[in-house]
Amino acid sequence: MENPFEKILPEALRFSSLQAAQFVLLLGIILFAGAAGGWLFKKLKIPQVVGYIVIGIIIGSSGMRVLGPGVIAALDPVSTISLSLIGFLVGAELKIGTIKKYGKQFVSILIFEAVTPAIVVGLIVTLIAYSVTKNIVHAAALGLLLGAICSATAPAATTDVLVEYRARGPLTTTVYGLVAMDDAVALILYTVASTIAAPLIGGHSLPVGIQLLNIARDIFGSILLGGIFGFILLIITRLIYSDEGRSLTFALGALFLCTGFSQVLNLDNILAAMSVGFVLVNFAPGKVQSIFSLVSKYTPPVYVLFFVLVGAKLNIWIITPFLGILAIVYVLGRTAGKAIGSMFGAWITKAPKTVQKYLPFCLLSQAGVAIGLSIAAGNDFADSIGPEILLIITATTFIVQLIGPIFVKIGITKAQECGLNVTIDDIKKNSRVTDVMVRNEKICDYNSPAIISENESLFNLLNKFSHNPNLNYVVKGADGKLAGIITLEHLKEIMQIGEFAETMLVMDVLAKADVTCLPSTTLPEAYDIFDEHDIEAIPIIDASGRPLGILEKNAVDHFLHTQIINLHRKLEDLDR
Repeated sequence: MENPFEKILPEALRFSSLQAAQFVLLLGIILFAGAAGGWLFKKLKIPQVVGYIVIGIIIGSSGMRVLGPGVIAALDPVSTISLSLIGFLVGAELKIGTIKKYGKQFVSILIFEAVTPAIVVGLIVTLIAYSVTKNIVHAAALGLLLGAICSATAPAATTDVLVEYRARGPLTTTVYGLVAMDDAVALILYTVASTIAAPLIGGHSLPVGIQLLNIARDIFGSILLGGIFGFILLIITRLIYSDEGRSLTFALGALFLCTGFSQVLNLDNILAAMSVGFVLVNFAPGKVQSIFSLVSKYTPPVYVLFFVLVGAKLNIWIITPFLGILAIVYVLGRTAGKAIGSMFGAWITKAPKTVQKYLPFCLLSQAGVAIGLSIAAGNDFADSIGPEILLIITATTFIVQLIGPIFVKIGITKAQECGLNVTIDDIKKNSRVTDVMVRNEKICDYNSPAIISENESLFNLLNKFSHNPNLNYVVKGADGKLAGIITLEHLKEIMQIGEFAETMLVMDVLAKADVTCLPSTTLPEAYDIFDEHDIEAIPIIDASGRPLGILEKNAVDHFLHTQIINLHRKLEDLDR
């Protein structure tokens, strides 16, 4: 019996055993080289996504050609899956409360940041093309189509930087909202531009009404499809949300099914996946938050494959001087238009100052939709300006994919939103005992009085307990090293001794310290010591064994909660 899925499977994916081995080897090269490139660029303080793309350029069509067209075509499903994962995680940022709060702002900025560059690029390209070709019809058509295409912003590279630097705040929220919606505006602008250009230069174009209906079908059909899978997944997670592994499996299965149906129905897989994430985060926020974190943990290898392939597809050696000039003008005009439009849109809606000043830095990336529209232009205007548009968009994608992530990092850094998207667990993982010591000495004088000599009287010790917040003290011996520890429980026993306590010294009642920690000990390691030994305090010593203070569990808890409160205050300040 014939397998119906054999017809669906692309010819490029039907391998012999030898080809399969070669294919796996190439996957290993892509992942290993891409990860190395990302690590190197991160060390250079450059977003790791740039490293992935550069590695792709080196081993792809512009460089060593390790990745040929056949391999790239065979790995197209990876790109599709990557974009769906990105859409899913972007949808998780679109909470109803956020949309209600920023909805007007989003729409205003969206319109101006999409339309303004279309006008700027359209006019400049038309003038330059006319000055060279002296053909106003050709120049105007080229300007119209390039202007429409330039309005799109790539979500992948942009959101990857936001995730890498743990960004959170009004600028980050605005960027997530814009990259989720401006592709639809680009499609509409391209429809209008191609409808006008077609009768001028003899291209193939459907009536504008039919094209707009097709766009409406794509947009609303994608949202409906994603919503259906979102609610199916919602029902499932309500039943098994306590089983993380199974929840992750169902989430990825539903997402891949949604993506597959989107491909079969010619719908937008990014928008459909975004709808899945939107449904989950808004209708079961308490139960599904772990799903988003689980999915995000398994996305890095897929992102490496995706961006290496983006670089591998770019061929930078096919641009003529004339097209090179147009490409530079396109990038400069698009950048200026995005900056003017986004700043004006943010200003008239009285968006926070950080959004007004730094949003232009975050809208430079261009990829999927722009390339897709350039391919459409190549087909619709194959005998005239189509090939020129395809080459210009290829060249400019190469440029903005390299500089775009760098400028996103600059924008969120200047807006002071890096590192704000963290939880107590994140702070715990990245903190050490020394952070608690410094912090506590500043805010409540912990640790500085927490050392007492073994030769001091108990009267002095009792006085310290009554005047300082510490519930535990480390004891320093005559040699300057750690001699032991005294806790509040010791004091209770001493109080029962009565008048004899006045004649006793600290050395008479100290207890041996079974465990210690260093200033460099991480907080997760410290919590493990607290739990394993069922204690509330750990002596802090240096490398030579001299006591530096006491690490109290309540002090660590206080430190972590204070850090979270400070982050929330900072977010509130940024939102003004």
